[in-house]
Amino acid sequence: MSNSAERIEDIIASSDVVLFMKGVPAAPQCGFSAAVVQVLAQVGVPYRAVDVLQDLAIREGIKAYSNWPTIPQLYIKGEFVGGCDIVREMFQSGELTAMLAEKSVAAPAA
Repeated sequence: MSNSAERIEDIIASSDVVLFMKGVPAAPQCGFSAAVVQVLAQVGVPYRAVDVLQDLAIREGIKAYSNWPTIPQLYIKGEFVGGCDIVREMFQSGELTAMLAEKSVAAPAA
């Protein structure tokens, strides 16, 4: 396993919800990343955002790791969920909320 794959595994293991994105949640660098940030804000779960633009090894490594060619990529409890379109569809259908509940990932109590 390559060094970047190990780093990616460590990142994914570090948080229940991890978003590999372009930019940061406060300033996404692409519309797809912005859309996923918006969905996560609506769901209200805490997540770790990883800016792939800051690290070429992670940017290229995550595509190989997930066998998914595009960024953003969302992981919940170590499981690859998908990119922007999948996350948006799952949110609209209620699947995303159900998956988070199923995996015991809850929004912080108000």
